[in-house]
Amino acid sequence: MKIVFAGTPEFAVPTLQILLDSTHQLCAVYTQPDRPAGRGRRLRPSPVKVLAETHGLEVVQPDSLTGPEESERLAAFQADLMVVVAYGLLLPQAVLDTPRLGCINIHASLLPRWRGAAPIQRALLAGDERSGVTLMQMVKKLDAGPMLKQAECAIVPHESAAELQDRLALLGAEALQQMLSVLAAGAVRPQPQNETDVTYAHKVEKSEALMDWLRPAQELERQVRAFNPWPVAYTSFNGERLRIWRAEALVQRTDAAPGAVLDGVAGRMDVATGNGVLRLLEVQLAGKKRMPVQPFLNAHRVDGVRLGAP
Repeated sequence: MKIVFAGTPEFAVPTLQILLDSTHQLCAVYTQPDRPAGRGRRLRPSPVKVLAETHGLEVVQPDSLTGPEESERLAAFQADLMVVVAYGLLLPQAVLDTPRLGCINIHASLLPRWRGAAPIQRALLAGDERSGVTLMQMVKKLDAGPMLKQAECAIVPHESAAELQDRLALLGAEALQQMLSVLAAGAVRPQPQNETDVTYAHKVEKSEALMDWLRPAQELERQVRAFNPWPVAYTSFNGERLRIWRAEALVQRTDAAPGAVLDGVAGRMDVATGNGVLRLLEVQLAGKKRMPVQPFLNAHRVDGVRLGAP
């Protein structure tokens, strides 16, 4: 097959590599325009662009795919298939209709659960025990197309969104690899999604990262895991922002006020919550490096401190 690939972040890189290693022809790679990044705000290419250029592929970076000129440019590649992974731009119907076999997408959830922008984070926040990827035929309605293949995995205890994302990226690439010959032979059997089981994974807002110590410890641990690496759960510590990168809910009762740092074993930072105790494992004060709790405690007194206090 002649294939066009569309993707942008690191999550899409394993799938692009699978296509590079296959016997199929990659006509072009679509990715989002270079964005300012870092302290110097210099333009930085996407991870997908870096890999594509390493292999001498044609890279296309439109601001939008709407308009007849973009449909015409895509049509010129005469592609049989377009593979889309975390591209970040909406594909209008004219684009969806251009490749001979249409466009397929790798979505990081077991559809119809968690359609939308943040399936990994929402799965962790909800306490889901399993996750996976879905290969689907793309339609204009968001993540609503018929399913071609699913691959499932357990969510590991204490796993962060960053860690789960890395596993799902590989799982999605492997699932596509298994489907390429089926797609080429035209032997796919799409399965419609059950609309009664649909849930939506709405985009994560920065405001969701603020920790409310009145909530149960298990919910706060899930918040920490879901928002690592972005936007990172946070609270206040003596008037400064304290980001919490890793934490663990403990089966432990306490009568201390929610947010209070408990007296206990040296080298540990246990915090009372609305139900149970949250043990902080890795933290970061504003303007400082992230670090394990032990060196943080070596540099800061926590006796009598109540996190989240104004």
